Amino acid sequence: MTRVTTVPTSTPAKTSARSQSQLSVAWGQFRKNRLAQVGGTMIILLYLMAIFAPFLAPDGLSNYSTSNITRFHPPTPLHFRDPETGALGRPFVFKYTQQLNMDTFVNEFKPSAEKCPIYFGVRGDSYRLLGLIPGNLHLFGTGKEDCQAYLFGGEDLGRDLLSRTLYASQISLTIGVAAVLISTVIGLFMGAMAAYFGGIVDTLIMRLVEVLASIPTLFLLILLRSVFPKEINPIFALYVILGILAFINWGGLARVTRGQLLSVREQDFVSAAKSLGASDNRIMIRHMLPTMTTYVIVTTSLAIPATILTESGLSFLGIGAVEPYASWGSLLKQAQDGGLSSLNSRPWVLIPGFFIVFTVMCFQLLGDGLRDAFDPKKRS
Repeated sequence: MTRVTTVPTSTPAKTSARSQSQLSVAWGQFRKNRLAQVGGTMIILLYLMAIFAPFLAPDGLSNYSTSNITRFHPPTPLHFRDPETGALGRPFVFKYTQQLNMDTFVNEFKPSAEKCPIYFGVRGDSYRLLGLIPGNLHLFGTGKEDCQAYLFGGEDLGRDLLSRTLYASQISLTIGVAAVLISTVIGLFMGAMAAYFGGIVDTLIMRLVEVLASIPTLFLLILLRSVFPKEINPIFALYVILGILAFINWGGLARVTRGQLLSVREQDFVSAAKSLGASDNRIMIRHMLPTMTTYVIVTTSLAIPATILTESGLSFLGIGAVEPYASWGSLLKQAQDGGLSSLNSRPWVLIPGFFIVFTVMCFQLLGDGLRDAFDPKKRS
């Protein structure tokens, strides 16, 4: 009797295909773009810097509206080695004193022999994070009123430029996001209504867009700023002006939204929603507008730096953030005092301009990375 042995045949392994959404695919592509990741990380750090500006500002100089008699104080470099022994120790700065130059008859800052040690976790000036959380802990400070560390130098009224730059980031960064969000929401809903309803609604909205596009933006903002009374809160006036600017700038997004949703309106899923009795608001919000997700994400990431530049330009012209408040644009305005010759003697006044350029560059890197991630033709 012969025994029949059966040899097990190898069966091919089953491959499990996992369906991915458009956002997950775009996220996978975005992770391959190192420059976009660097830009996004730097933007997160910039907004954290704006949120924790009162904590990061040095003690004794954290009140960015406080001034003293030392105009354009030079930056005080940090020292980590004792100049006499050469040993490493607690970081310190030298106290600067003003001396009259007998050749130019101009007061000049000269470092003295007095040391000002730097302490971390210093308790001093009171503040409120986000206007709600009270605190008095600062990242660093000297603990002396007559000996301070001007890491970024001082400005024209003797105020610490580092503290002013940190506080100014709260205005420059938040206004850009707020204005873009307002214009994006208005543009999306106006474009969706024009595409969905058509007819007289489409005509009225598109004619309104043409009227808004014909308004000269800069002259309108200057006119609006001149209308406000002088005793009004300058921050309130700035937010109102940029809110009006956001209301004017939604026309371009509405045109693009209308053009793309005109084809979406004829799709089967929209017809199915209508046949099932879905309301007009539900169809526009839940079915039509989500098709604009890719375009909105990319456009928003590129529109925010443009708004930051607009606010900086307005503040530079003197119709934006004014005293005692500050933005990066208003801080950069003092660089024009004295002409180019003054930049040779106090180049640190250009530091706020560096933050403007750096922030815009990071947003551009992030926007380019998002555009490539959502573009099927550029996926690898």
